[in-house]
Amino acid sequence: MSSPDFTHPTVQEHDCLIQDFKFHTGEVLPELKLHYTSIGSPTGEPILILHGTLGSGAGLLNPKFGGELFGPGQLFDANQYFIILPDAIGTGKSSKPSDGLRMRFPKYNYDDMVTAQHHLVTEHLGIQRLRAILGYSMGGMHVWQWAQQFPDMMDIAVPMASLPTEMSGRNWIMRRLIIDSIRNDPDWLQGNYLQQPASLQFASAFYSMATNGGNMAMAKAANTRANADALLNAKLTEPFDGDANDHLYQWSASEDYNAAAGLERISAALLAINSADDERYPIENGVLEREILRIQHGKSFTIPASELTCGHGTAAQAKFWKHELADFFQQHPAKS
Repeated sequence: MSSPDFTHPTVQEHDCLIQDFKFHTGEVLPELKLHYTSIGSPTGEPILILHGTLGSGAGLLNPKFGGELFGPGQLFDANQYFIILPDAIGTGKSSKPSDGLRMRFPKYNYDDMVTAQHHLVTEHLGIQRLRAILGYSMGGMHVWQWAQQFPDMMDIAVPMASLPTEMSGRNWIMRRLIIDSIRNDPDWLQGNYLQQPASLQFASAFYSMATNGGNMAMAKAANTRANADALLNAKLTEPFDGDANDHLYQWSASEDYNAAAGLERISAALLAINSADDERYPIENGVLEREILRIQHGKSFTIPASELTCGHGTAAQAKFWKHELADFFQQHPAKS
């Protein structure tokens, strides 16, 4: 994991240790470590922000996200807010298969991830209500779950680059290709590999190219065969330190995701942010427009596509939506 780019005197890293954590399968881990980064004073208004698949909390301290949000005078000024950035189960510095258990690590899903995050916020940090919870991609799906499982825990919920509906379509098909490519690689050895299976980086590049980048931006960057080859070659040869079992667990964790059933239970003001060129969630399907009507205080915002946007990755750049969210915050003040 690269060093964070956003700096602030109050940035700290911590571990939350949960004893005898029980997973949805019934498996129990004697001690689950949930690592998290915090910014600001615990006396500030609490904001929980959740990262995407294979990411980390500290990974959100980059110029395009944290650099646009956490600085003085910005939307989530760390002098006013207490910002909590957990590493989800299986990622970053939290407990994960590559710590030693490999395929003996308990099989987790998004429900387990959210349960652990809830423990972190309520039991470890003693926070009973969040000013807001935001999440990108996988983190966005977690926000959809949070908002209906713990409706009294937040004033504002902001799921980004996600939908509440069942994992399906191209998104799941491509995830299956990564999962199956790892499992079918002769070097995987049922998770007991001696070296990282080569298929992991190749399948990861395939998924990234197919479900990220944006049509207009990709067409511009790969406007000739030579430029397209150069773009792909750079992707295939860039530094890659992923672990096959960690990736296998991460992508598999989404297989039973479906947060659509309880949308009417959401009482928080909810702003769903997606981008018009998101390859994983095509706007022409009209799913978000249909589902948002089921939420009493729900609103959606779609970032227009352009040569400056990058498909699924667009919402990871706060410049495209921070003003919309600032207005939403003003419209929905904190509840006493």
